[in-house]
This record gives sequence, structure tokens and C-alpha cells, in this order.
Amino acid sequence: MTEYATLAGGCFWCTEAVFKDVIGVESVESGYIGGTVDDPTYRQVCNGDTGHAEAIRVGFDPEKVSYGDLLDIFFATHDPTQLNRQGNDVGTQYRSAIFPMTVMQEEQANQAIKRAQEDQSKPIVTTIEQADNWFPAEDYHQDYWDTEGKRNPYCMAVIPPKLQKLRKSFAARSKAATVAA
Repeated sequence: MTEYATLAGGCFWCTEAVFKDVIGVESVESGYIGGTVDDPTYRQVCNGDTGHAEAIRVGFDPEKVSYGDLLDIFFATHDPTQLNRQGNDVGTQYRSAIFPMTVMQEEQANQAIKRAQEDQSKPIVTTIEQADNWFPAEDYHQDYWDTEGKRNPYCMAVIPPKLQKLRKSFAARSKAATVAA
């Protein structure tokens, strides 16, 4: 049975690319969560006026990858110490946040933050927020790395290092790393 994790770690193009490479992940959808406007557009969210975060909704098989493992990958492949930004992307729409869907996911999110803090010299600023309404991003944002991202200089600068970190630190969880082995 498929379970879902909703995570915001900066640009959804970048987080989507990472999680599409994780064994046990069945789907990744880019979208918006945590805001006050129904069915926001990319332009509205980018303006920072809606309160939404760019996020991904990860469908996963818990028999193949646990929610806790997904959270560990999440913390390792973005900077959870940057408040309302990831690199050059600045604003609350790029915040680091976890949107648990159950009490158990919330408990695991708190545990993952503690684990991640052990590896950080600066405080983790990742928030745990209510998983309210999910709004899928426009179609052109879905599967962005595979369709447009390799022609986008921003993506080419940001995504390959994230994928390398995944494949090095979580080789047993990476589709590409296990194929290469």
C-alpha cells in the first residue's frame, strides 16, 4: 500500500529529482502546500504572497523504503539550516518544512530533526507544519529534471551535486547507484 510524504526543501525541481532516484519511491509530484490561497499559480507562490511552500508529495512503498529513511535523505540533500531559503532561492516559499500526514509521521519527523542536528554545527530550522490542502503544480513543473532541467543552467548547477550526495551517502537507496554497482 502506497504511503505519502510531503516535503519542502527549496526548489521543487531539485527535490523532485533526488526523490525520483530513491528505491521504493513510486511517484513524486511537485506542488504547493501551507498557504492561504486556493489553487495558487507558480507566479503567485514565487511572489511570496500566498504563504505556500514549493514542495513535493512522495508516494512510496513502506516495504521498500521507510518514512524515516526518506526524511534522512531529505535532510542530507538540502541545507536545513537556512531559514526561508536554499542557495539563491530566497523567500518563505523555499522554506525547509515537513508536512506529516499522521501522528506517527510527526513523531518520526521530530526524531529525524534530532538525528540531522547531530550532523550540523548550525541549528536546523526545518519546521513541522500541518499537512493542509495540497495543490499540484502546473504540468510543466512535473518531471522537470527529466524533461527540461538538463537544459536549465540553474538546475545543472544545483541538481547534480544533490544526486551525487544521494548516490554516495545512500548508495543502497539510489536507483542509479545500485544499477551502476
